[in-house]
Amino acid sequence: MRRRIVMSMLAGVALSASTFLGAGPASAVPPADAARPAATPARSADHVAATPRDAPSAAPAGTASDTSAHAPAGPAADTPAEFGTDWHDPLTAAPPVAKPATKSCAVTVAEAQFRDFTPYRGTYTPPSGCGDRWSKVVLRLDGKVKGRQFDRLGYLHIGGVEIFRTSTPEPSPDGIEWSVEKDVTRYSDTFRRGGDVEMLIGNVVDDTYTGVLDVKVTLTFYAQGGAVKSAGIPDRVLTLQDGTLTTPRNSERIVAEVYATGSGGGCEEYWYLTVPDPAPYSCKADKGPYREVQIKVDGQLAGIAEPFPTVWTGGWSNPFLWYVIPGPRAFDIKPIEYDLTPYAGLLNDGRPHRIDVSVVGVPAGQTGWSTPVDVLVWQDAKRAHVSGALTEVRAGDLTNSSTYTPGSEERLDTVGGHRLTTAGYVDTSHGRVWTTVRRTLANTSAHHWTDGENTDALKATWTDDETVTVDGRGPVGVRRTHRTYTMDGTTTLAADDRLRTVLTLGDRAAVDETRGGRRTTWSRLDDTYTGDATYTANVPRDQRHAVGTTSERYRLYGSDGCYDRVLVTAQGVLTRDRSDC
Repeated sequence: MRRRIVMSMLAGVALSASTFLGAGPASAVPPADAARPAATPARSADHVAATPRDAPSAAPAGTASDTSAHAPAGPAADTPAEFGTDWHDPLTAAPPVAKPATKSCAVTVAEAQFRDFTPYRGTYTPPSGCGDRWSKVVLRLDGKVKGRQFDRLGYLHIGGVEIFRTSTPEPSPDGIEWSVEKDVTRYSDTFRRGGDVEMLIGNVVDDTYTGVLDVKVTLTFYAQGGAVKSAGIPDRVLTLQDGTLTTPRNSERIVAEVYATGSGGGCEEYWYLTVPDPAPYSCKADKGPYREVQIKVDGQLAGIAEPFPTVWTGGWSNPFLWYVIPGPRAFDIKPIEYDLTPYAGLLNDGRPHRIDVSVVGVPAGQTGWSTPVDVLVWQDAKRAHVSGALTEVRAGDLTNSSTYTPGSEERLDTVGGHRLTTAGYVDTSHGRVWTTVRRTLANTSAHHWTDGENTDALKATWTDDETVTVDGRGPVGVRRTHRTYTMDGTTTLAADDRLRTVLTLGDRAAVDETRGGRRTTWSRLDDTYTGDATYTANVPRDQRHAVGTTSERYRLYGSDGCYDRVLVTAQGVLTRDRSDC
């Protein structure tokens, strides 16, 4: 029986959305102290080799441009026959953050070198010269690292509010650089006050893993004015105090953000591949791979969501998939949003209320998920107290069924899903406003593998449909969001130790807003990654003879316009960068 030794794990930091630029971050995973048998697709091949090896070097930061909208997709003339010791710095096809042409003020929030699990701590002071009401606030992380290192997970808190969660690329000996931008305007309430800063990218530096993570984070504040739109900004940004939430008594809209990530160095880092007994697989979970992130208010179910199946840059046993283009959201760890407005009448009593976040499907007593919570609140400026009531909480039966079929190719088929409807009203200065939130989740997956997991494959789809109806401020407003996440991949280890991974990942969303039955705004997102990489496992890096092609197409279009960008790489060389709309 052939076994792969897998050692890569996401950094086990006890953690309480961004745009990747010309060079960008990847994922977060701490090294496991001991190898475990049977490599699963989620593990990094950089940690599969039984013999120590040198990590390759990175090319200078930057983005090659394809001046032709229909340039050939084939590799450039100077594309190497296999990976060498130099490749393009990481980048994604995601759009840059739009910035207004107004006066700006920059503040350095953190500047640190992460060598271990010691957080950076500092103090934030609001900017002077750009007012205290901004049209846009943009966070930027600039990082560099060289040597040998795993991908790592990190966070940034200001005044206790988590404003950013990110991950890092796996470096080369000569070093790589990356930058990430994120629109953080929604946290303006936090930025108007000074506060403590805490940042951590958990890391291990020793004789083997030499990469020190050198990062700088700045906030740039753009004064009012300009043509760039900014979404409705909450009046307050709150955090939980000992697991409880106390809202202002005049809250009329409440949204919770949960930065849910499966990590910590165990199987929950790649929860979508876990299997129940008696299936013979290296990662177990009592009921299989279905996961659902739930939020409760005073013990009552208030929100449900599918977690995004993030693949970090050490993922699927093959780092050659990720050196240039990461999978969707690997550099943009977006929070799950829950509209808790139906609970506003209950929460506005001036008392603390218990808020609990849990992940369905995680085996009892097993760690691996971080679920920090921010709460965004919009207030009624003309009322000291907004009363109201929770009128409906209706949850369907949670479906979670995994069927194991033994054979020369083992197979696990999973079907999961859940429905929840919450409704309530608030009596505001502009009348009674009813809010109804309906959310429907579904997951299907087919996981099959052979003896020794020498072939390991998964095809899975997750859908998360949400409808929020607001009635009471003029015509009825409805916002419908349909989210679809897909994963289709196979890793194969041949008799000659040639390991090949073929993988496609998808992040899609359709959003429609109507007012009085007429559509007012709409958008469609389709972010698709594909990769195919092969190398010789269990040998020093200079004997791996790795080859790999990757691509990403990011399409976003709708009532606000369109954006369409395609990136293609071969053996670490960027062969196409095309924008077309």
